[in-house]
Amino acid sequence: MCVEQWTRREDERLLTGSGRFVADIAVPGCLDAAFVRSRVAHGLLRDVDCAAAREVPGVVGAWSAAELPDLPAVPHALLARLSTEEAVAGREWPALVKERVRYPGEALAVVLGEDRYRAEDGVAEVTFAIDPLPAVITPAAAAMDEPRLFDGLSNTALRGEAGQPVDDSVWREAAAVVQGRYRQQLLMPSPMECRTILAVPEGDRLTVWSGHQMPHRLKRELAAVLGWSADRIRVVVPDTGGAFGSKSAAFPEFVVVAHLAVKLGRPVRWIEDRLESMLVATRGRGQDQTVRLAADAEGRLLAYELKVEADVGAYPHLGVGLPMQTVWMATGPYTTPRVHATLRSVLTNTMVTYPYRGAGRPEAAIALERAMDLMARRLNIDPVELRRRNFIPPEAFPYETPTGRRYDSGDYSGALDLALETLDYAAWRAEQARRREDPQALPLGIGVSCYVERSGGEPGGLHEFGSVEAHVDGTVAVRCGAAPSGQGHETVFPALVAKALGIAAERVRLVEGDTDEQPDGLGSFASRSAQVTGAMLQHAAAMLIEQARTRAAKRWGLPVDEVEWADGVVRAARDDPAVADLAELVKSTGPLRVEERFEAGMAFPFGAHVAVVEVDPELGTVRVLRLVAVDDCGVVLNPTVVHGQAFGSVVQGLGQALYEGMTFGEDGVPHLANGFLDYLLPTYSEIPPIEIKDTCTPSPGTPLGAKGAGESGCIGTPAAVVNAVADALPLADPDLLQMPLTPDVVWRAARAPKFEEAPKSEEDSR
Repeated sequence: MCVEQWTRREDERLLTGSGRFVADIAVPGCLDAAFVRSRVAHGLLRDVDCAAAREVPGVVGAWSAAELPDLPAVPHALLARLSTEEAVAGREWPALVKERVRYPGEALAVVLGEDRYRAEDGVAEVTFAIDPLPAVITPAAAAMDEPRLFDGLSNTALRGEAGQPVDDSVWREAAAVVQGRYRQQLLMPSPMECRTILAVPEGDRLTVWSGHQMPHRLKRELAAVLGWSADRIRVVVPDTGGAFGSKSAAFPEFVVVAHLAVKLGRPVRWIEDRLESMLVATRGRGQDQTVRLAADAEGRLLAYELKVEADVGAYPHLGVGLPMQTVWMATGPYTTPRVHATLRSVLTNTMVTYPYRGAGRPEAAIALERAMDLMARRLNIDPVELRRRNFIPPEAFPYETPTGRRYDSGDYSGALDLALETLDYAAWRAEQARRREDPQALPLGIGVSCYVERSGGEPGGLHEFGSVEAHVDGTVAVRCGAAPSGQGHETVFPALVAKALGIAAERVRLVEGDTDEQPDGLGSFASRSAQVTGAMLQHAAAMLIEQARTRAAKRWGLPVDEVEWADGVVRAARDDPAVADLAELVKSTGPLRVEERFEAGMAFPFGAHVAVVEVDPELGTVRVLRLVAVDDCGVVLNPTVVHGQAFGSVVQGLGQALYEGMTFGEDGVPHLANGFLDYLLPTYSEIPPIEIKDTCTPSPGTPLGAKGAGESGCIGTPAAVVNAVADALPLADPDLLQMPLTPDVVWRAARAPKFEEAPKSEEDSR
């Protein structure tokens, strides 16, 4: 099944400036919040004085934590399933600092003004005193527990593992063993719109507007912190300018805004600005990895070992258990018989690490794929051939991995073959050989990355709620618990339901992102829109058809099996002339509505990305000449939407490989004074020729056959680019190439001793 390719419904509104974002919502009497933030990464808070701020014209109030004794902490009830209460106990995240600052920019006080300008003027008048403490910004340093972020508690918040330890004899007897150390740098999700919240008291209820991925979660968490029943909170998600995983929690600022709105009985909003976001919005990635890979003389993998030390930020939140995604996906697309992956999540003096596009799977793919290229060089085997020899074959699915995943379906060779054919792999290898014979030519490298990811969520969260309702005018209202932030829901979901019902898509209206309209829901995260929400809506549409057939049969005095549905109408079978469309059926029999809770199976998209790069050793610059991304997300519902998701994700993958990364001073404060001049994002000028292709291996775990499509480029692209640079500069120590591959990193690596081809005999390979 493939829904036809349309122009997205959202585009005209969003591209002409007619979108309605939280900042566009005008509410009479609304106050703007601005926060006083710490300038140090770690320290003891001695004093906060807001008196002068309250004297600023237009400032309505200013408070420190001491002046809001009933201000609740940040909720943590919905952590990842391994982030237990034990990890949080004694490590609560205050909405405003009470005694100790634990990350740069942590909020010390809040000022409310009649507008943002006056609130900012008030912030400038707040004085405070902090006694600095030593800051730890890497997992290795923090794991030494000197200093401890929480008195009496270790900085290690969680340990985990998957698979079984590998016997030492495997490593001793293998024909080849390679090892590597990789840093997955901290990244900023950087959506176009930063975080937002507007809290409006309305009688005994609170309406909250927020660009959020999980409105029902936000509703429950705000109700909990306010001590209210959930039915007193309404959350509405208007147009949202991107999220990439970073907008699915109740953040400290959200707690403060909701609390003050209720306390004052006035609307309060917070619109995060860009520099503020760069300082205190959530981070992604942040892992130090050690890998070891063993193979026999023919390149058959024998064992893989992955050790992860994860930087999860200053407070144990969702990021504590998130690196388990890396551990569970350590196997990748290969039939490695023995895999053991271990995890240590460590608290550091940085903002919390949180899901960012790919969320644990890019980290797994990069570590494994870099190790595969090391093994190919060690055995003098083409890296493509090494991968082919070890792919899980299509007939092996469903496949149980050594780390406990159950892959649903896959054809990994098919994706790689298409990528190589699209690239013209042989021609580029010939060009590489020619350049190696020409001392004037810049080195050229080709990098391959094959990946498997998990989409839809974890067991227990693979369901969604929604409804399909026919109206008397013949239109259909579709409701679901998802919330859009750029995925094209407004186009894809109505088209999907229209196709199921056999009616025009223009007759279907989508309602989402409003907890009053749809009482239950999970939201949009983990590439679950098509796989879970889409499947739910298709199933609800099928249920509506059955309900319509049953009603028509009763009306006409016929058995149900003598009433059929086609092209949006019910009609009697055989020669009976009875027929009724949806409008007539609703008029004659009453409201026609189906509510559904549907659960899909876990899905495992996959793909192969290939990059060709040119490296200038004298300048350290990397130029990506061509990048081919072949992804398999099962059945594609809308090619335009999927292509856009894949392309944008590839660009973000390029960002991790070449440009992006948080850097810190010795005091633990990030270098962000100049905004995006200090944190580089790939722009249009840096985007190379990118070709997006796809194969289709339907998922058996959902009636649509769809798998997640939104995160592929972040998972497959970084390793392909880094492997290509390593291929251009064969190094004795490939660990020198750590992302981002800035000119300085590449320049230094190019001056290191070159890699010597490994001997081909089994004895020498050992």
